[in-house]
Amino acid sequence: MPAAEGPAAGSAGTTPAAGADDVLHADAVAALRGWAAPDAGQEALRAAYLAHLATRPDGLSRHCLAGHLTASALVVDRSTGRALLTLHRKLGRWLQLGGHCEPGDRTLAQAALREATEESGIPGLVLRPVPLRLDRHLVPCAGPGTSVAHLDVQYLALAAPGAVEQVSEESLQLRWFPLDGLPAGTDASVRALCADAARLLPTP
Repeated sequence: MPAAEGPAAGSAGTTPAAGADDVLHADAVAALRGWAAPDAGQEALRAAYLAHLATRPDGLSRHCLAGHLTASALVVDRSTGRALLTLHRKLGRWLQLGGHCEPGDRTLAQAALREATEESGIPGLVLRPVPLRLDRHLVPCAGPGTSVAHLDVQYLALAAPGAVEQVSEESLQLRWFPLDGLPAGTDASVRALCADAARLLPTP
């Protein structure tokens, strides 16, 4: 999902560590190479993501208009089995939490956890370190009338029982939903993500 622009590289106190982009790129390649896709459709996406990274050293940067990897997480309350979704301010849809990788991110999992924590306001989330799903979608994040492919790597994050969310500037609302009781109009990718999480988690 779109994320607010950070300070320009080279500003005082904001220059990323040398080689940070290379470290994140290498982690993304390793994470995808080591991931066992659950079906043929997910395997095709895994191969497409790796092919993109093989030709684009900037393939995780929001400035790569040929498409870029993003990281998201489905936040689930482990005691109730409910998922926290955001009614996204710009897109107007119920989605999992996530967005662009940032200069300080060293791994995709770190990026997903950072985004989930920032957008939920919930401290102490526990991220399952292996991706849960992949999803490729177009997002208008490069200016009016221009859509860019987000190659999203989706994780599962567990919140402590009774965790209380706080709405960030990214969201119109945050709300907990049963994994099998999502709001009308929720898109197929979020439904698939919730279905995979439900199969993985024990019944509360």
